[in-house]
Amino acid sequence: MPFLGKKYLLGTKTASQIFKTIETLPVVDAHNHANVAEIAANKNYANPWHLFAATDHYVWEVLRKRSVPEEFITGNADPENKWLKMAEVFPEIAGNPVYEWIHLDLKRYLDIDDVLGPDTGLKIWKKASKVLAKKSMRPQELLEKIGIETMCSTDDPCDTLEFHDIVNRSKGRPFIRPTWRPDKAMNIFSPAWKEYIAKLGERYSLRVSTLDGLISALSASHDFFAGKGCKASDHGVVVPFSGTGDKNQASKVYSKVMAGDTPTREDSAIFMDFIFGELARLDSEKGWVFQLHMGAVRDVRNKLFVEIGPDSGGDVSDHDLSILPPLKIFLNRFDEILKVVLYCLEPGHQATLATMSRAFGAKVFLGSAWWLCDTPVGMRRQLEYISSVDLFANFAGMVSDSRKLLSYGSRHEMFRRVLSNVLGELVNAGQMPMDVAKLLALRISYLNPKEIFEI
Repeated sequence: MPFLGKKYLLGTKTASQIFKTIETLPVVDAHNHANVAEIAANKNYANPWHLFAATDHYVWEVLRKRSVPEEFITGNADPENKWLKMAEVFPEIAGNPVYEWIHLDLKRYLDIDDVLGPDTGLKIWKKASKVLAKKSMRPQELLEKIGIETMCSTDDPCDTLEFHDIVNRSKGRPFIRPTWRPDKAMNIFSPAWKEYIAKLGERYSLRVSTLDGLISALSASHDFFAGKGCKASDHGVVVPFSGTGDKNQASKVYSKVMAGDTPTREDSAIFMDFIFGELARLDSEKGWVFQLHMGAVRDVRNKLFVEIGPDSGGDVSDHDLSILPPLKIFLNRFDEILKVVLYCLEPGHQATLATMSRAFGAKVFLGSAWWLCDTPVGMRRQLEYISSVDLFANFAGMVSDSRKLLSYGSRHEMFRRVLSNVLGELVNAGQMPMDVAKLLALRISYLNPKEIFEI
């Protein structure tokens, strides 16, 4: 089979037939980490490294595994030299999805079919640089080429969202919708928390010396985002909270930390549990989607955290986390009044989430296999389990969760191919008719995200 050919990830003729029905559908990417300012500026990318690897933690991690010095990953080396270092080791990462994603990006969007390696690195760099200099390769034009219909960025409650306005005016429609991500307001244990709360109060001209003041500021931000077309919030937690924390206790913790004291672990849990419930309450009142990303244990490698900082590729999963007890309480509190999408980083938690989604009915959805699970192996395993425990028809569909613009296309393509293959095998096994499989492929790839996120 040719590398990334027509049958890529499609094991049967049936799978190929299903894929044809969804291959060219527009992309609705309900969760990513787009650089909206960059998209609004709409300037040509400076070089291939900037577009393909400068913001991609997946690339960083596999290069480190092949002993590429950090100078050529996040350091100060010239971008061309970084690219050539990547090319030197790139054949050695084959089998990892990064190998496929980079080549999909080159092939699909830059029309470069060469295979990246030590002998082709400079050739591809020159080709890519020439292509990226074209007007048709600016961010907004690339997003159109990818087929993006609508995408949802991830944004802090303090953000002013003016770059969203610029892009949406340019497109004449709500092309990029914001997503409300209030983690910084909730993470009272962070050394930067108090400074952040002051910033939030200043942003909305509100006094935040009390817990009620914070809630007012969060509510004002929530209203502002709603006015900009926001339809969802996003929350990153190691384990979920019950959302039933006591306000009086949380208020005492808030006052204590605002006075300069360091919160204990118990203090943090009290405050965060209460705020978690308040954030969900705000979402339920507006009919927003509450996206819950669970299980990422952050910054486990001290060297990376000290020398580069957070979000540098040092996050891992932990199968030992107990997500069920608080999640059960939370979903019961908001049963049938809040749309919830559940994502987990740890594959071992997929069974718990699938059975919880099944138990709680039509307003609790499974999100796509997230982060280190968004591979052909991880997506296939999740889809197979969904089909036997929950319902395909209620699956929230694929999200790129990416900081890299081209990933919004390549990751959705990979997902659609895996989905077609899984559905094709069910058809070939006599478990569903072909027309039903095609309808499910349409729902999962396109209709469900539009419906769930009210796009």
